[in-house]
Amino acid sequence: MNLPLSGFRIISAEQYGAGPYGTMFLAQMGAEVIKIEPPGAPGPDGQRRGGGDTARAVGPHFLRPGESTYFQAFNLNKRSLTLDLGSEAGREVLHRLVPTCHAVANNLRGDLPARLGLDYAALKPFNPAIVCAHLSAYGRDNARARWPGYDYLMQAEAGYCQLTGDPEGEPQRMGLSMVDFITGTIFCIGLLGALIRAQRSGEGGDVDTDLLSAALHQTSYPALWYMNHGDETRRTPRSAHPTATPSQMFKAADGWMFVMCQLPKFWDILIDRLGLDNLKHDPRFATNADRLAHRAELTRLLDEVFEKQPMAHWQELLAGHVPVAPVHTLAGALDNPWLDVIGMKDEVAHPDNPHLKVLASPLKFNGRRPPNRAAPLLGADSEAILAELGYGAGEIAELRRAGVI
Repeated sequence: MNLPLSGFRIISAEQYGAGPYGTMFLAQMGAEVIKIEPPGAPGPDGQRRGGGDTARAVGPHFLRPGESTYFQAFNLNKRSLTLDLGSEAGREVLHRLVPTCHAVANNLRGDLPARLGLDYAALKPFNPAIVCAHLSAYGRDNARARWPGYDYLMQAEAGYCQLTGDPEGEPQRMGLSMVDFITGTIFCIGLLGALIRAQRSGEGGDVDTDLLSAALHQTSYPALWYMNHGDETRRTPRSAHPTATPSQMFKAADGWMFVMCQLPKFWDILIDRLGLDNLKHDPRFATNADRLAHRAELTRLLDEVFEKQPMAHWQELLAGHVPVAPVHTLAGALDNPWLDVIGMKDEVAHPDNPHLKVLASPLKFNGRRPPNRAAPLLGADSEAILAELGYGAGEIAELRRAGVI
């Protein structure tokens, strides 16, 4: 495939989830993403241990000791270079690598990029067009720069937990680390925007995002409702939409489903397809505002209908006419044959599993999803990358002996 980022080279000093998730999009779009990972400390037998992205050690499932299946979810299509950025020799390698690259990305704690020389001020002398993209927990320019932070904390502070769950229940986080994923995506967008500017002007620079800012930005229209009108969105029964009705979960005979009448036309189509002529002329449900005012009664009446048949019946009756979906378990979602129809499942060859199952990219280029290859073993590309930079075999051996790689 002629992928859009073919020919671009990006260094990424990254770990765990948010940053690697974003840079994986770049790698899947054809960029050569060189993942810098710490080499670890030498053990009594001379072998180095504890190195690499911390995600390599996240269980419970491993392809080999120190190589987790979790790691594969964030690092497809990348190369791995072990490098001690805290050492003088490690920084020298970085400075030889930067002129061959278009961007340097990191998702380190906010105070670390400057300390490790990963910002534009440090790298401009080696490549004035270099883009330095930073993803941190709270930003690099405020009193929280040194604070560690994670997705769940952002869900708590940005109001997500108080918006999620049953109105009478305790606060709940979302079931997935969506703040990590959206921040990684925003990180990728910012890097690409800065990269376009650098390609046009020859001048790079810094571009920043952080988990809390991204989480707050996703509060979107409820944020504007509150800031401008004092209207605070709160939890609703059945995960219902705060204003559109009916737009919520309903119980079919064999499980839950989500029905969304976001537009008035969908309400009209719903009651026509369900044969509920009695509701069509009921003044309690004449407008969306009326339906919202009588949501509890409307839920009861629709429950009585939906509970008579299994979800498959209702999906066949409503799909393509009214927005509807089954509420799957994770297993049900991934075993859904529709994923095969749209090509959202893929296999890659890993040294320990030649048929490792992964998810395909959600992007398509000219109707095709970009190809995947397995995430690299720790340091798998170190020697090749150093050789590309002009290091000889003896120099590479000395860097390895010194613990720089």
